[in-house]
Amino acid sequence: MELSVVMRLRIAAAAAIGVVLIGILAWPLASSNGPINAVRASDISTGGAITLVVLAFLTGLLAYFVSWPHGREIGILAVPSGLTIWAVRSGSMTSLMQLYPSAEQRQAIFTAFKWDSVFWLVLVAAGFIGVLLGQKIISSPRSRAKQKTSNSKPTQYLSAIIALAGSVFIAQFCIGMFAQDVSLTDPKLGAIMAQPSVGQIVFAVFISFGVAAFIVKKFLDVSYIWPAIATVFLTIFAVSNYARQDVLQYFVQEWPSAFFVNSVISILPVQIVALGTLGSIAGYWMAIRYNYWRKHEMK
Repeated sequence: MELSVVMRLRIAAAAAIGVVLIGILAWPLASSNGPINAVRASDISTGGAITLVVLAFLTGLLAYFVSWPHGREIGILAVPSGLTIWAVRSGSMTSLMQLYPSAEQRQAIFTAFKWDSVFWLVLVAAGFIGVLLGQKIISSPRSRAKQKTSNSKPTQYLSAIIALAGSVFIAQFCIGMFAQDVSLTDPKLGAIMAQPSVGQIVFAVFISFGVAAFIVKKFLDVSYIWPAIATVFLTIFAVSNYARQDVLQYFVQEWPSAFFVNSVISILPVQIVALGTLGSIAGYWMAIRYNYWRKHEMK
């Protein structure tokens, strides 16, 4: 079940559309406050946010046609690929903490991050809607009727809830292992972590959500959609537990800006959502490939 050269070219083309349209052309919308500042949705104007949603929709639509006849499976890669360029070019969480040194300022930043993650996921969803529109435009009435019939099963609410919760738990655990720099001991909080490098963040978030998606697909047979949605819940959970006011006040008094009580809160929401979505898609298809291998190659 190896990917053909043509399929790899389709994947590369879909990703390239997102890189060009969002990662490069729309970059000024995210970098208006300077090249060293961290990318935050709260820094984007209302007009810029609307522009990004429309652009994400068009990116998904175009990616569908470029990767046709497998646009439904491949086109979703375009928007998170573009956001990954932002995730790599962005300033770090440390640079943001240095700009806002007081506990009150940091509390406001982390609180806003909960909504930032929602906005980045909205962009991914807009791209997915563009993919679905492309599918509707190009598919025949017969194939649409077949798709409607095949998707008529009752929604597995319990599986979705377990997949969301499990993905958050697995991703947090794996990120804690993979996204590490210097670790020191604090008498009050235990181990604290220094800001990971960009390379560590890319590897840790991608692999962590890939593992989560692989597990929930294999044991619950659910889509990559649920691990991708879990990227938002991971940010909300981490901020609620590791960026409380008392913890931030203690950190301001005792530690430099480069240290954090947990690795997850040293990672920007745009990095978690973009790389987590790509990892979720990769893990989902790896699980399908593994199941295929188990079924056919081990006979």
